[in-house]
Amino acid sequence: MPAFRLASIAVTLLVGSLVGCSPAPAGSDAKPSPQASSAGSGSAAPGAPAGGNDLSLAEAIAKLPDGTEDRAGYERDSFHLWIDADKDSCDTRREVLLAEAVKAPEQGARCALTGGEWLSYYDEVSVDAATKLDIDHVVPLAEAWDSGASNWDADRRERYANDLGAERSLVAVTAKTNRSKADRDPAEWLPPASSAQCTYGADWVGTKLRWSLTADNKERAALAKLAQDCADTVVKYEVAP
Repeated sequence: MPAFRLASIAVTLLVGSLVGCSPAPAGSDAKPSPQASSAGSGSAAPGAPAGGNDLSLAEAIAKLPDGTEDRAGYERDSFHLWIDADKDSCDTRREVLLAEAVKAPEQGARCALTGGEWLSYYDEVSVDAATKLDIDHVVPLAEAWDSGASNWDADRRERYANDLGAERSLVAVTAKTNRSKADRDPAEWLPPASSAQCTYGADWVGTKLRWSLTADNKERAALAKLAQDCADTVVKYEVAP
């Protein structure tokens, strides 16, 4: 399992009691609290906040490049999903499930997972079977295409679709919430749990900044409105290689 995923579990335990934009019981958020939201780990890449500097959600939104959405030519198959990058028999989906488990599942041959427990932070629902979870691209593939990925080559789209180099790009959530969200942006959909919304806004903006994706006017306005209620939310990110 990638080292940052193991580290993120430890960080989650440490920050679980911090105050977020809408307080929730300690340890109830499977992801770090909004005050620790980031889309990357390690030292900053060019264009990212340097020297450990943090951005407020409003400041991060202001850094999003402007753009207009264009879905012409989009096909989901343009993004190669769930690769086994480190050849350990666990593909991207299973790596996320292993990293985010509240109670670790048993790992069998070919990374078959049984048992375990997870907390879907979008809706604060506890889940006791991996088959009940989807791995959500915080910024959906179609939205990424609209916002700049249509100009990428196949290798970069594959890296985006399987981004284990950032803690915030992929998240295990209930199938119900993932399918309710579909490919909608924050102007059209936010997590049903109010305690998740500041974290989600930071995840969205950090992921877009990480991959240099644009935001249109409607999306930017929705994010700015969200940021008004998320004054303590911090965004960190690293530009993807």
